[in-house]
Amino acid sequence: MAISDNEFEQLRDFIYNICGMYFHTSKKYFLENRFSRRMEATGTKAFQDYFLLLQSTQGSEELTYLMDEITTNETYFFRNVSQLAAIENKLLPELVEIKKKMGSSTLRIWSAASSSGEEAYTLAMILLEKRSKLLKEWNIEIVGTDINETVIAQANEGIYNAYSVRNIPDAYRDKYIREDNGKFILSPEIKEFVTFNKLNLYEDAKMVFMENFDLIFCANVLIYFDVASKSKVVRHFYNNLQPNGYFFVGQSESLHGVNDKFKTVHFPGCFGYKK
Repeated sequence: MAISDNEFEQLRDFIYNICGMYFHTSKKYFLENRFSRRMEATGTKAFQDYFLLLQSTQGSEELTYLMDEITTNETYFFRNVSQLAAIENKLLPELVEIKKKMGSSTLRIWSAASSSGEEAYTLAMILLEKRSKLLKEWNIEIVGTDINETVIAQANEGIYNAYSVRNIPDAYRDKYIREDNGKFILSPEIKEFVTFNKLNLYEDAKMVFMENFDLIFCANVLIYFDVASKSKVVRHFYNNLQPNGYFFVGQSESLHGVNDKFKTVHFPGCFGYKK
């Protein structure tokens, strides 16, 4: 179903005001396609009928389904290897020393826009391997959030396909993954360290409660925001971090022109932002 330029702009602006995602006119066909699926599912025949549904008091459930359709969730375990190496070899020892001086033995990590959980669970594997020495008797809290309820359910389930697990090093895979009839099932030992919740990064009232994190990851999300939306979301991330905490974005993303409070720190093959 084709929609007019005016209808596209109406829908685009509505989505922008809800979650900060901005769809350029080049994405009109993509939005038409996803929009048509939801019109068919709801039995609405005309654009304005569906648009009125989204704005109605009964529209919150349908808005959830629409958000599921338009968000991209391509991810896999051990995706950003350079970032993971920096965390394991440099940042964890640094953060442990800083927190010891503060009298704290809790490490809090947030995987924002966590999709189906691969990033959060990757971090759990790395940290769990440190519990015998570096993180012995430490409390480890890993939180994954996403606006898409479908992928949150997948993350909680902890069952993956061969594509998702293809980059897991053998030592981790043998220890934390069980294969069953082509499905790869995460061990309960890893799952207990991670909690997943629905969260709209553009919702101020919810973001202010995401407090006291030592590491925050938000990969390949800011590319969907315009400068104003990026600035708003990144400002929250800055406030959500502990002093000396680190913020990581995707390898093709940058905070240049978005936020000047962070200090850029370079590592082999990657960079991060320090508060």
